[in-house]
Amino acid sequence: MRTRPSSEPRHVPIVVRLDLMLAHRKIKSKELAEQVGMTEANMSLLKQGKVKGVRFETLEKICAILDCQPGDLLVFRPGSEPSAAGSLTPPLANTAR
Repeated sequence: MRTRPSSEPRHVPIVVRLDLMLAHRKIKSKELAEQVGMTEANMSLLKQGKVKGVRFETLEKICAILDCQPGDLLVFRPGSEPSAAGSLTPPLANTAR
């Protein structure tokens, strides 16, 4: 069995839609990073889907600040190719809260 070198990106069928929610809520990622208590660099990596995971505590803070649900930010798309910041996703549906 061939193992993938660690430098090769691993395909994960989870699409991060944080950029769409930020735009919808008219909040800059820098502002969200400050409120959540994380660096702008880590927020950028999260927006791009280039993280291996996210703590529930962090997800909870993001959802509280953006007044959304985890499902508004993360979508399971089996068979989808990795993409830049949620470009595989349609516009947000009913997001009125």
